Amino acid sequence: MVTRAEREHDVIIVGAGILGSAAATALGKQGRKVLLIERDMSEPDRIVGELLQPGGVKALHQLGLADCLEGIDAIPVHGYHCIYHNEGVAIPYTSTEGVPERGKSFHHGRFVMKLREAALKAPNVTVLEATANDIFTNSVTGAALGLTCTVKGTTTPQHHFAPLTLIADGCFSKFRSKYIPKQPAVRSHFVGLVLKDADLPAPNHGHVILGNNPPVLVYQIGTHDTRILVDVPGKLPSVGSGALKKYLEDTVLPELPESIKPSFKDALETQRLRTMPNSFLPPSVNKTLGIIVLGDAMNMRHPLTGGGMTVAFTDVVLLRDLLSPSLVPTLSNRDLVFRGEHLNNLSSLMALYALFAANDDRLRALQNGCFRYFQLGGPCVEGPVSLLSGIRRQPLVLFMHFFAVAIYAIYLIFAESSVVMWPVMVVHSAAVFVKACQVLFPYIWSELLP
Repeated sequence: MVTRAEREHDVIIVGAGILGSAAATALGKQGRKVLLIERDMSEPDRIVGELLQPGGVKALHQLGLADCLEGIDAIPVHGYHCIYHNEGVAIPYTSTEGVPERGKSFHHGRFVMKLREAALKAPNVTVLEATANDIFTNSVTGAALGLTCTVKGTTTPQHHFAPLTLIADGCFSKFRSKYIPKQPAVRSHFVGLVLKDADLPAPNHGHVILGNNPPVLVYQIGTHDTRILVDVPGKLPSVGSGALKKYLEDTVLPELPESIKPSFKDALETQRLRTMPNSFLPPSVNKTLGIIVLGDAMNMRHPLTGGGMTVAFTDVVLLRDLLSPSLVPTLSNRDLVFRGEHLNNLSSLMALYALFAANDDRLRALQNGCFRYFQLGGPCVEGPVSLLSGIRRQPLVLFMHFFAVAIYAIYLIFAESSVVMWPVMVVHSAAVFVKACQVLFPYIWSELLP
Protein backbone atom coordinates (compact mmCIF):
# COMPACT_ATOMS: atom_id res chain seq x y z
CA MET A 1 0.00 0.00 0.00
CA VAL A 2 1.48 3.35 -1.08
CA THR A 3 1.05 6.00 1.62
CA ARG A 4 0.03 9.58 0.86
CA ALA A 5 3.52 10.81 1.82
CA GLU A 6 5.01 8.42 -0.71
CA ARG A 7 2.73 9.80 -3.40
CA GLU A 8 3.66 13.46 -2.88
CA HIS A 9 6.78 14.80 -4.60
CA ASP A 10 8.43 18.04 -5.65
CA VAL A 11 9.07 16.85 -9.21
CA ILE A 12 7.79 13.96 -11.30
CA ILE A 13 9.94 13.02 -14.31
CA VAL A 14 8.51 10.86 -17.09
CA GLY A 15 11.25 8.91 -18.86
CA ALA A 16 14.55 7.59 -17.45
CA GLY A 17 16.56 8.08 -20.61
CA ILE A 18 19.45 10.46 -21.18
CA LEU A 19 17.75 13.64 -19.99
CA GLY A 20 15.33 12.22 -17.43
CA SER A 21 17.95 10.26 -15.50
CA ALA A 22 20.38 13.19 -15.41
CA ALA A 23 17.64 15.61 -14.34
CA ALA A 24 16.48 13.30 -11.54
CA THR A 25 20.01 13.08 -10.15
CA ALA A 26 20.62 16.83 -10.44
CA LEU A 27 17.36 17.85 -8.78
CA GLY A 28 17.63 15.15 -6.11
CA LYS A 29 21.05 16.46 -5.13
CA GLN A 30 19.43 19.87 -4.61
CA GLY A 31 17.15 18.37 -1.99
CA ARG A 32 14.07 18.09 -4.23
CA LYS A 33 11.92 15.01 -3.73
CA VAL A 34 11.91 13.41 -7.20
CA LEU A 35 9.87 10.58 -8.67
CA LEU A 36 11.43 9.14 -11.84
CA ILE A 37 9.07 6.96 -13.88
CA GLU A 38 10.30 4.61 -16.61
CA ARG A 39 8.24 2.04 -18.47
CA ASP A 40 11.12 -0.39 -19.04
CA MET A 41 14.27 -0.35 -16.93
CA SER A 42 16.08 -2.96 -19.02
CA GLU A 43 19.06 -1.80 -21.11
CA PRO A 44 17.87 0.07 -24.22
CA ASP A 45 19.22 -0.91 -27.62
CA ARG A 46 19.33 2.00 -30.09
CA ILE A 47 21.42 2.88 -33.12
CA VAL A 48 21.66 6.59 -32.29
CA GLY A 49 22.65 8.55 -29.19
CA GLU A 50 26.16 7.12 -29.20
CA LEU A 51 28.40 10.17 -29.71
CA LEU A 52 28.63 12.83 -27.03
CA GLN A 53 30.18 16.12 -28.11
CA PRO A 54 32.75 17.91 -25.90
CA GLY A 55 30.05 20.35 -24.75
CA GLY A 56 28.04 17.40 -23.45
CA VAL A 57 31.08 15.98 -21.66
CA LYS A 58 31.57 19.36 -19.98
CA ALA A 59 27.92 19.43 -18.92
CA LEU A 60 28.28 15.93 -17.42
CA HIS A 61 31.20 17.19 -15.33
CA GLN A 62 29.08 20.13 -14.15
CA LEU A 63 26.35 17.68 -13.10
CA GLY A 64 28.84 15.42 -11.28
CA LEU A 65 28.04 12.58 -13.69
CA ALA A 66 31.33 12.28 -15.56
CA ASP A 67 31.92 8.83 -14.02
CA CYS A 68 28.98 7.55 -16.10
CA LEU A 69 31.42 7.53 -19.03
CA GLU A 70 33.68 5.09 -17.17
CA GLY A 71 33.46 1.31 -17.40
CA ILE A 72 31.45 1.25 -20.65
CA ASP A 73 34.37 0.88 -23.11
CA ALA A 74 33.84 4.47 -24.27
CA ILE A 75 36.11 5.79 -27.01
CA PRO A 76 37.69 9.29 -26.89
CA VAL A 77 36.68 11.40 -29.89
CA HIS A 78 39.15 14.04 -31.11
CA GLY A 79 37.04 15.55 -33.87
CA TYR A 80 35.72 14.69 -37.33
CA HIS A 81 37.22 13.42 -40.55
CA CYS A 82 35.23 14.46 -43.61
CA ILE A 83 35.63 12.43 -46.81
CA TYR A 84 34.33 14.01 -50.01
CA HIS A 85 34.61 11.89 -53.16
CA ASN A 86 37.54 9.97 -51.59
CA GLU A 87 39.30 13.19 -50.57
CA GLY A 88 39.71 13.72 -46.83
CA VAL A 89 40.03 16.69 -44.48
CA ALA A 90 40.58 16.70 -40.72
CA ILE A 91 38.20 18.73 -38.55
CA PRO A 92 39.70 18.57 -35.04
CA TYR A 93 37.89 19.84 -31.99
CA THR A 94 39.13 23.18 -30.70
CA SER A 95 41.28 23.67 -27.61
CA THR A 96 40.47 25.58 -24.45
CA GLU A 97 43.48 27.20 -22.74
CA GLY A 98 45.76 24.91 -24.71
CA VAL A 99 43.89 21.72 -23.78
CA PRO A 100 42.16 19.95 -26.70
CA GLU A 101 38.45 19.35 -26.26
CA ARG A 102 37.35 15.70 -26.34
CA GLY A 103 34.08 13.95 -26.96
CA LYS A 104 33.12 10.36 -26.18
CA SER A 105 31.42 7.62 -28.16
CA PHE A 106 29.91 4.46 -26.70
CA HIS A 107 27.11 1.92 -26.81
CA HIS A 108 23.97 3.92 -26.05
CA GLY A 109 22.42 1.33 -23.73
CA ARG A 110 25.48 1.01 -21.52
CA PHE A 111 25.61 4.77 -21.02
CA VAL A 112 21.90 5.01 -20.18
CA MET A 113 22.26 2.24 -17.59
CA LYS A 114 25.09 4.18 -15.94
CA LEU A 115 22.90 7.29 -15.77
CA ARG A 116 20.07 5.22 -14.28
CA GLU A 117 22.44 3.75 -11.68
CA ALA A 118 23.40 7.29 -10.69
CA ALA A 119 19.71 8.23 -10.34
CA LEU A 120 19.03 5.14 -8.22
CA LYS A 121 21.88 6.12 -5.87
CA ALA A 122 21.03 9.83 -5.77
CA PRO A 123 19.47 11.24 -2.58
CA ASN A 124 15.75 12.05 -2.59
CA VAL A 125 15.11 10.14 -5.86
CA THR A 126 12.57 7.33 -6.16
CA VAL A 127 12.69 5.30 -9.39
CA LEU A 128 9.51 3.52 -10.40
CA GLU A 129 9.25 1.03 -13.26
CA ALA A 130 5.78 1.93 -14.39
CA THR A 131 3.73 3.13 -17.33
CA ALA A 132 2.67 6.78 -17.12
CA ASN A 133 -1.03 6.83 -18.01
CA ASP A 134 -2.27 10.40 -17.79
CA ILE A 135 -1.50 13.80 -16.31
CA PHE A 136 -4.31 15.26 -14.24
CA THR A 137 -4.89 18.98 -13.85
CA ASN A 138 -6.67 21.59 -11.78
CA SER A 139 -10.11 22.01 -13.33
CA VAL A 140 -10.04 25.78 -12.76
CA THR A 141 -6.47 26.86 -13.62
CA GLY A 142 -5.52 23.97 -15.91
CA ALA A 143 -2.26 23.53 -14.01
CA ALA A 144 -0.80 20.03 -13.87
CA LEU A 145 -1.11 18.45 -10.43
CA GLY A 146 0.50 15.07 -11.04
CA LEU A 147 -0.09 11.87 -12.94
CA THR A 148 -1.46 8.37 -12.79
CA CYS A 149 0.77 5.39 -13.52
CA THR A 150 0.57 1.62 -13.44
CA VAL A 151 3.52 -0.13 -11.84
CA LYS A 152 4.94 -3.04 -13.82
CA GLY A 153 3.32 -6.31 -12.79
CA THR A 154 0.21 -4.62 -11.37
CA THR A 155 -3.11 -3.50 -12.81
CA THR A 156 -4.25 -0.83 -10.35
CA PRO A 157 -3.22 2.74 -11.27
CA GLN A 158 -1.45 4.89 -8.69
CA HIS A 159 -1.89 8.65 -8.30
CA HIS A 160 1.25 10.74 -7.69
CA PHE A 161 1.25 14.47 -7.00
CA ALA A 162 3.83 17.19 -7.70
CA PRO A 163 3.80 20.91 -8.54
CA LEU A 164 6.15 20.21 -11.44
CA THR A 165 6.09 17.40 -14.03
CA LEU A 166 9.00 17.10 -16.44
CA ILE A 167 8.18 15.20 -19.64
CA ALA A 168 11.28 13.57 -21.10
CA ASP A 169 9.89 10.46 -22.77
CA GLY A 170 11.83 10.78 -26.00
CA CYS A 171 11.22 10.97 -29.72
CA PHE A 172 8.09 8.80 -29.56
CA SER A 173 6.64 10.85 -26.70
CA LYS A 174 3.24 9.82 -25.42
CA PHE A 175 2.47 13.28 -24.05
CA ARG A 176 3.96 15.61 -26.68
CA SER A 177 0.75 16.21 -28.61
CA LYS A 178 -1.00 17.34 -25.44
CA TYR A 179 1.43 20.19 -24.72
CA ILE A 180 3.39 20.89 -27.91
CA PRO A 181 1.54 22.36 -30.92
CA LYS A 182 4.11 21.15 -33.46
CA GLN A 183 4.65 17.54 -34.47
CA PRO A 184 7.78 15.82 -35.86
CA ALA A 185 8.39 15.59 -39.59
CA VAL A 186 10.41 12.57 -40.72
CA ARG A 187 13.09 13.79 -43.14
CA SER A 188 14.94 10.54 -43.70
CA HIS A 189 15.90 7.24 -42.06
CA PHE A 190 19.18 5.95 -40.69
CA VAL A 191 20.13 2.35 -41.45
CA GLY A 192 22.54 1.11 -38.79
CA LEU A 193 25.09 -1.68 -38.59
CA VAL A 194 27.98 -2.45 -36.23
CA LEU A 195 31.28 -3.05 -38.00
CA LYS A 196 33.64 -5.46 -36.26
CA ASP A 197 37.28 -4.41 -35.96
CA ALA A 198 36.91 -1.86 -38.73
CA ASP A 199 40.03 -0.16 -40.08
CA LEU A 200 39.08 3.52 -39.90
CA PRO A 201 40.93 6.14 -41.97
CA ALA A 202 41.22 8.39 -38.88
CA PRO A 203 40.91 6.53 -35.54
CA ASN A 204 39.23 8.42 -32.68
CA HIS A 205 37.32 10.59 -35.15
CA GLY A 206 33.76 10.64 -36.37
CA HIS A 207 33.74 10.10 -40.12
CA VAL A 208 31.32 11.88 -42.46
CA ILE A 209 31.43 10.32 -45.92
CA LEU A 210 30.05 12.41 -48.77
CA GLY A 211 29.71 11.56 -52.43
CA ASN A 212 26.99 11.29 -55.03
CA ASN A 213 24.55 9.96 -52.44
CA PRO A 214 23.28 11.02 -48.98
CA PRO A 215 25.85 11.08 -46.16
CA VAL A 216 27.21 8.13 -44.22
CA LEU A 217 28.37 8.54 -40.62
CA VAL A 218 30.99 6.21 -39.09
CA TYR A 219 32.39 6.30 -35.56
CA GLN A 220 33.85 3.80 -33.10
CA ILE A 221 31.66 2.90 -30.11
CA GLY A 222 33.83 0.26 -28.45
CA THR A 223 37.21 -1.44 -28.67
CA HIS A 224 35.98 -3.78 -31.40
CA ASP A 225 32.75 -2.07 -32.50
CA THR A 226 32.23 0.74 -34.99
CA ARG A 227 28.84 2.19 -35.80
CA ILE A 228 27.92 2.97 -39.38
CA LEU A 229 24.77 4.98 -40.10
CA VAL A 230 23.56 5.34 -43.67
CA ASP A 231 21.16 8.19 -44.34
CA VAL A 232 18.29 7.22 -46.66
CA PRO A 233 15.99 10.13 -47.62
CA GLY A 234 12.43 9.58 -48.75
CA LYS A 235 10.71 6.22 -48.62
CA LEU A 236 12.84 3.50 -47.06
CA PRO A 237 13.41 0.48 -49.36
CA SER A 238 11.84 -2.74 -48.08
CA VAL A 239 13.92 -4.77 -45.65
CA GLY A 240 11.88 -7.95 -46.13
CA SER A 241 12.20 -8.03 -49.92
CA GLY A 242 15.95 -7.45 -49.79
CA ALA A 243 15.65 -4.07 -51.52
CA LEU A 244 17.36 -2.22 -48.67
CA LYS A 245 20.29 -4.64 -48.58
CA LYS A 246 20.68 -4.33 -52.35
CA TYR A 247 20.65 -0.52 -52.03
CA LEU A 248 23.45 -0.71 -49.46
CA GLU A 249 25.47 -3.10 -51.64
CA ASP A 250 25.00 -1.27 -54.94
CA THR A 251 24.86 2.38 -53.86
CA VAL A 252 26.58 2.79 -50.48
CA LEU A 253 29.39 0.21 -50.57
CA PRO A 254 31.18 1.63 -53.65
CA GLU A 255 31.53 5.07 -52.01
CA LEU A 256 33.00 3.82 -48.72
CA PRO A 257 36.74 4.08 -48.04
CA GLU A 258 38.55 0.89 -49.08
CA SER A 259 39.64 0.13 -45.50
CA ILE A 260 36.01 -0.01 -44.30
CA LYS A 261 34.58 -2.11 -47.12
CA PRO A 262 35.54 -5.60 -45.78
CA SER A 263 33.89 -5.07 -42.37
CA PHE A 264 30.85 -3.47 -44.04
CA LYS A 265 30.42 -6.50 -46.31
CA ASP A 266 30.69 -8.85 -43.32
CA ALA A 267 28.09 -6.83 -41.39
CA LEU A 268 25.68 -6.92 -44.34
CA GLU A 269 25.86 -10.72 -44.40
CA THR A 270 25.68 -11.39 -40.66
CA GLN A 271 23.53 -8.65 -39.09
CA ARG A 272 19.93 -7.59 -39.14
CA LEU A 273 19.41 -4.22 -40.80
CA ARG A 274 18.13 -1.78 -38.20
CA THR A 275 16.44 1.50 -39.05
CA MET A 276 15.56 4.71 -37.23
CA PRO A 277 13.49 7.67 -38.46
CA ASN A 278 15.32 10.99 -38.52
CA SER A 279 12.83 13.64 -37.48
CA PHE A 280 12.84 17.42 -37.34
CA LEU A 281 10.82 19.12 -34.61
CA PRO A 282 11.42 22.84 -34.04
CA PRO A 283 11.13 24.12 -30.45
CA SER A 284 7.78 25.22 -29.06
CA VAL A 285 6.64 27.14 -26.01
CA ASN A 286 4.62 25.07 -23.58
CA LYS A 287 2.06 27.20 -21.74
CA THR A 288 0.61 24.62 -19.35
CA LEU A 289 1.47 25.48 -15.76
CA GLY A 290 3.30 22.74 -13.93
CA ILE A 291 4.67 21.14 -17.12
CA ILE A 292 8.11 21.29 -18.69
CA VAL A 293 8.78 19.35 -21.90
CA LEU A 294 12.43 18.73 -22.79
CA GLY A 295 14.68 16.52 -24.88
CA ASP A 296 13.43 14.77 -28.00
CA ALA A 297 9.88 15.09 -26.71
CA MET A 298 10.19 18.82 -27.33
CA ASN A 299 12.82 19.44 -30.00
CA MET A 300 14.62 17.24 -32.55
CA ARG A 301 17.25 17.89 -35.19
CA HIS A 302 18.86 15.45 -37.59
CA PRO A 303 21.17 13.15 -35.57
CA LEU A 304 23.90 13.60 -38.19
CA THR A 305 24.97 16.69 -36.24
CA GLY A 306 25.40 14.58 -33.10
CA GLY A 307 24.12 17.33 -30.82
CA GLY A 308 21.04 15.80 -29.18
CA MET A 309 22.65 14.51 -25.98
CA THR A 310 24.77 17.64 -25.63
CA VAL A 311 21.65 19.80 -25.80
CA ALA A 312 19.95 17.49 -23.26
CA PHE A 313 22.72 17.68 -20.66
CA THR A 314 23.17 21.41 -21.17
CA ASP A 315 19.44 21.89 -20.63
CA VAL A 316 19.63 19.87 -17.41
CA VAL A 317 22.41 22.16 -16.16
CA LEU A 318 20.27 25.19 -17.02
CA LEU A 319 17.16 23.68 -15.44
CA ARG A 320 19.07 22.81 -12.25
CA ASP A 321 20.41 26.35 -11.98
CA LEU A 322 17.02 27.98 -12.66
CA LEU A 323 15.36 25.80 -10.03
CA SER A 324 18.08 26.23 -7.42
CA PRO A 325 16.49 26.27 -3.95
CA SER A 326 18.31 29.55 -3.28
CA LEU A 327 16.28 31.10 -6.13
CA VAL A 328 13.12 29.00 -5.91
CA PRO A 329 12.59 27.72 -2.35
CA THR A 330 9.32 25.98 -3.26
CA LEU A 331 8.25 24.72 -6.67
CA SER A 332 4.64 25.47 -5.88
CA ASN A 333 5.39 29.16 -6.54
CA ARG A 334 4.63 29.03 -10.25
CA ASP A 335 5.28 32.73 -10.79
CA LEU A 336 8.93 32.04 -10.08
CA VAL A 337 9.26 28.78 -11.95
CA PHE A 338 7.43 28.96 -15.25
CA ARG A 339 8.58 32.05 -17.05
CA GLY A 340 11.42 30.69 -19.20
CA GLU A 341 9.74 27.77 -20.91
CA HIS A 342 12.23 27.24 -23.73
CA LEU A 343 15.52 25.87 -22.44
CA ASN A 344 17.06 24.37 -25.57
CA ASN A 345 20.19 25.94 -27.01
CA LEU A 346 19.92 27.79 -30.31
CA SER A 347 21.72 25.65 -32.87
CA SER A 348 20.39 25.59 -36.42
CA LEU A 349 22.84 22.92 -37.51
CA MET A 350 20.11 21.20 -39.50
CA ALA A 351 21.37 23.48 -42.27
CA LEU A 352 24.57 21.43 -42.28
CA TYR A 353 22.57 18.28 -42.98
CA ALA A 354 20.91 19.97 -45.98
CA LEU A 355 24.37 20.51 -47.48
CA PHE A 356 25.64 17.03 -46.66
CA ALA A 357 22.51 15.44 -48.18
CA ALA A 358 22.70 17.61 -51.33
CA ASN A 359 20.21 16.47 -53.95
CA ASP A 360 20.35 19.23 -56.60
CA ASP A 361 23.03 21.21 -58.43
CA ARG A 362 22.75 24.25 -56.18
CA LEU A 363 23.14 22.22 -52.97
CA ARG A 364 25.98 20.24 -54.54
CA ALA A 365 27.76 23.51 -55.27
CA LEU A 366 27.31 24.50 -51.62
CA GLN A 367 28.47 21.05 -50.52
CA ASN A 368 31.65 21.43 -52.60
CA GLY A 369 32.13 24.92 -51.17
CA CYS A 370 31.71 23.60 -47.63
CA PHE A 371 34.35 20.90 -48.07
CA ARG A 372 36.81 23.27 -49.76
CA TYR A 373 36.13 25.81 -46.99
CA PHE A 374 37.12 23.21 -44.38
CA GLN A 375 40.30 22.55 -46.37
CA LEU A 376 41.34 26.15 -45.76
CA GLY A 377 41.77 25.22 -42.08
CA GLY A 378 42.26 27.70 -39.26
CA PRO A 379 39.17 29.81 -38.47
CA CYS A 380 37.29 28.11 -41.34
CA VAL A 381 37.33 24.91 -39.27
CA GLU A 382 37.53 26.26 -35.73
CA GLY A 383 34.34 28.34 -35.95
CA PRO A 384 32.02 25.63 -37.33
CA VAL A 385 33.43 22.84 -35.16
CA SER A 386 33.12 24.97 -32.01
CA LEU A 387 29.36 25.11 -32.73
CA LEU A 388 29.11 21.44 -33.68
CA SER A 389 30.93 20.38 -30.51
CA GLY A 390 28.59 22.35 -28.27
CA ILE A 391 31.42 24.50 -26.90
CA ARG A 392 30.20 27.70 -28.52
CA ARG A 393 26.53 28.78 -28.51
CA GLN A 394 26.37 31.77 -30.81
CA PRO A 395 23.98 31.39 -33.78
CA LEU A 396 25.57 34.45 -35.37
CA VAL A 397 28.77 32.43 -35.81
CA LEU A 398 26.82 29.80 -37.77
CA PHE A 399 25.23 32.54 -39.87
CA MET A 400 28.61 34.06 -40.65
CA HIS A 401 30.31 30.79 -41.62
CA PHE A 402 27.35 29.47 -43.58
CA PHE A 403 27.34 32.51 -45.85
CA ALA A 404 31.13 32.47 -46.03
CA VAL A 405 30.73 28.95 -47.41
CA ALA A 406 28.12 30.22 -49.89
CA ILE A 407 30.41 33.01 -51.09
CA TYR A 408 33.36 30.61 -51.34
CA ALA A 409 31.18 28.17 -53.30
CA ILE A 410 30.35 30.96 -55.75
CA TYR A 411 34.03 31.80 -56.07
CA LEU A 412 34.75 28.13 -56.89
CA ILE A 413 32.00 28.11 -59.52
CA PHE A 414 33.85 30.85 -61.43
CA ALA A 415 37.35 29.51 -60.64
CA GLU A 416 36.48 26.08 -62.03
CA SER A 417 34.73 27.43 -65.16
CA SER A 418 36.12 28.91 -68.35
CA VAL A 419 35.69 32.64 -68.93
CA VAL A 420 33.33 31.88 -71.80
CA MET A 421 30.89 30.27 -69.33
CA TRP A 422 30.95 33.13 -66.82
CA PRO A 423 27.69 34.75 -68.02
CA VAL A 424 25.91 31.44 -67.44
CA MET A 425 27.67 31.02 -64.11
CA VAL A 426 26.33 34.40 -62.94
CA VAL A 427 22.81 32.99 -63.12
CA HIS A 428 23.90 29.73 -61.46
CA SER A 429 25.71 31.64 -58.69
CA ALA A 430 22.63 33.74 -57.95
CA ALA A 431 20.59 30.53 -57.71
CA VAL A 432 23.18 29.05 -55.33
CA PHE A 433 23.03 32.11 -53.07
CA VAL A 434 19.22 32.06 -53.03
CA LYS A 435 19.35 28.37 -52.14
CA ALA A 436 21.70 29.11 -49.24
CA CYS A 437 19.14 31.59 -47.90
CA GLN A 438 16.33 29.07 -48.37
CA VAL A 439 18.30 26.48 -46.41
CA LEU A 440 19.43 28.57 -43.44
CA PHE A 441 16.74 31.16 -42.75
CA PRO A 442 13.83 28.75 -42.06
CA TYR A 443 15.87 26.92 -39.41
CA ILE A 444 17.02 30.12 -37.72
CA TRP A 445 13.47 31.45 -37.81
CA SER A 446 12.07 28.25 -36.27
CA GLU A 447 14.65 28.41 -33.47
CA LEU A 448 14.28 32.10 -32.68
CA LEU A 449 10.47 32.13 -32.74
CA PRO A 450 9.26 28.92 -31.05
